[in-house]
Formats: sequence, C-alpha cells, structure tokens
Amino acid sequence: MKHLVILGGSDGTVSAFRAARRLGLSTICVDMRADAPGVAEADEFLHLSTRDVAAVAAALRGRADLAGLLAPGSDINLPSLVELAGLLGLPCGLTEETLRVSTDKAAFRETCLRLGLPSPRYSTDPEVRPALPVIVKPVDSGSSRGITIVGAQEELAPAVEHARALSPTGRIIVEQLLTGQDLCAEAMLQDGTIALLGLSRRVTEPPGVVAIGHDMEPGDDVLAKEVVRQLELVCAEVGYTDGPLNVDLFVEGGVVTLIEMGARIGGNGLGEALGLMYGVDTVEATVRLAVGERPDLTPARCGTASVRVLRAPRAGTLRRIEGLESLPGSAEIVVVARPGDPVVPYTECRAKLGYVVDHTAPDLDALVRVDVD
Repeated sequence: MKHLVILGGSDGTVSAFRAARRLGLSTICVDMRADAPGVAEADEFLHLSTRDVAAVAAALRGRADLAGLLAPGSDINLPSLVELAGLLGLPCGLTEETLRVSTDKAAFRETCLRLGLPSPRYSTDPEVRPALPVIVKPVDSGSSRGITIVGAQEELAPAVEHARALSPTGRIIVEQLLTGQDLCAEAMLQDGTIALLGLSRRVTEPPGVVAIGHDMEPGDDVLAKEVVRQLELVCAEVGYTDGPLNVDLFVEGGVVTLIEMGARIGGNGLGEALGLMYGVDTVEATVRLAVGERPDLTPARCGTASVRVLRAPRAGTLRRIEGLESLPGSAEIVVVARPGDPVVPYTECRAKLGYVVDHTAPDLDALVRVDVD
C-alpha cells in the first residue's frame, strides 16, 4: 500500500489523515510530540522533529512505498516539505518563491507592493514604524502566536520582545492596524485559476484577537471577483498553480487588502468548511495533489458553512466534553483533547480542544459543555 507522509500531527492535520484513509492511502505522521492528535490517526509514527530534515530523510530514504508529502494546517512545516520532496524525489507543487511568501510576512508584503496591490504601511524595524495603532507580529510564526495590538508607545517594546521570542529567526514586522471587515479566504487553485473560494467572517471574543469560529460564504460578486483577481496575480508572480490557499484580508470602503497567504489547507476547520460549501472534498483534493493526481474540483452546490472552536472556560484539567451527540448529524467534529489533559483559556490556536464544522453556525455555548476541574 502507498504511504502519504504528513508533516506535523496538530489538530489541523487530522482531516488530512482521515481523507488519506478514505482514498486508500496509509499514512506516516512525523512529529516530535508522541501525544500529538495526528499520531492516533496515523498508520505509522516517526518520533522526530519536522525541522530535522536530515533525520526524517534518513528514516524514509529507500522506501519504495512513499507516494507523497503533505504539511496541512500550518505554514511552519512548508520549508521541510519542499526540502524533503527534493531529497526523496516526491511530488511538490511549491516553488521557492511560493514557500517564501507563505512563511515570511515581510516577503508577502514586498510581493503585494511589487504588484501594485493595496498594502498597510509596515516596517521590520520597530524604530521606523507606522503611526500608532499598529500590530506587531513575528515574521515567521503561525497559529496567532506572538501577535499584539499596540495603541500606546509604552506598549511597543514589550510587544516587540514578545514577537521576537516566538519567531524562529528573531524577526518581527510592525504593520499599520487596519480597520474594516476582517475576513479569511480559503481557496483551491487549479491551473493558476481560483476554482473554489470561500470568504469567512472571523468570530472573536473581544478584546481577544484569536478567532473562536468562522462563518463562510462565497461573498458578493464584486468582492469575490476582486479577491480572486488579487490572489491569481500573487500566485502567478510566485509560480503557484495548483493547490490550497489560506489567506487573511481586510475590506474597507470596497478596497481589499491581502494581509497574509499560506499555500496550504487552513487550520481550525477552514479547509473542511470550503468543501462543505461546494460539495467538493477539498481535503481529499489536496491529498490527491500531494501524490501527483489531478483532483476534480467541479462544485456540486454553493452554500454556506460555519466553524466553531471547542475551548476551555478556564485553566485546569479537562474533565469531560458533554453535548457533542446533540449536534446535527451533518456536523464534522474533531476533538483533540482527552479527559485528564491540562487545558488553558483559548488565547492562541494551539489551546483549542477541537472544532465543529457544519452548514450553519452550531450554538456550542448552548449545546456543548466543557467541564474543567
């Protein structure tokens, strides 16, 4: 049986393991955490850091049963994916420039400016920054880690220090804080053209900035066409022709500003939500691309979809999650925490207990109870 190597075992990879299984592929999970959610979904486990490319390549080299590599849910493993594909002779749709804009926020900003696309004022030097308020981020970290909104001068230095600490390279970016509609775009690209697009409203609990859910729809024609235009320009510029896209953007006064882009399946159930909207299994499609096949992206319908994150009300030990059985039968449920696990409030993506995807927004607060000791 052919094997798909999945780099990382976070909750954002679970749907990919399940999709591979539906397609008759065995899976190998590579992660430094033996308790990562994807480990339980995999047929084999390599207890290695995804960043230790030499060790992963040594463990896999010579195997004739490898069909492809995938790094879903986070940009952090994309560099290892590209390097390993070259070492092992496996398919890879990411060019070096695609990798660069997916993993370096400053590189993405440079690309948008080069194409004449709208862009917030920004700087990689906190001493030469846009006027307050600003948002400070690590250049190369994901999952909403290290992000701080700064409204006063005395808040800037701690925010920069926090972002640097969570950047693998110690680099940060300071951006003008945009206002307007904060959206996420999830898309599938085929032959350089956006075949499927979902625009989702980020649901937050102020003052927090981490999304507790998303409500996804196709978007009105004018907005969708402008998002498609910009994304196709960026993808053509970096040589990316086929695969998933996960994008953050703002819309104000009819102006669309792309903020970040990753050439991978979105985490927090966004990849599954896009498929639910169109009746196309977009996670399966991404797996097919990873093993060198061409997926059918013909929509069967065009609807809406919602994601809600399962989260702990406070720090402590998870006792139980009750009420999941009361959710609609159409809902896709991913639970990554177990009774006895330590839990913390949901202030960053990796603190989630799981998520639920359905056609309409599930009222988790009314239907599901998370008990914490």
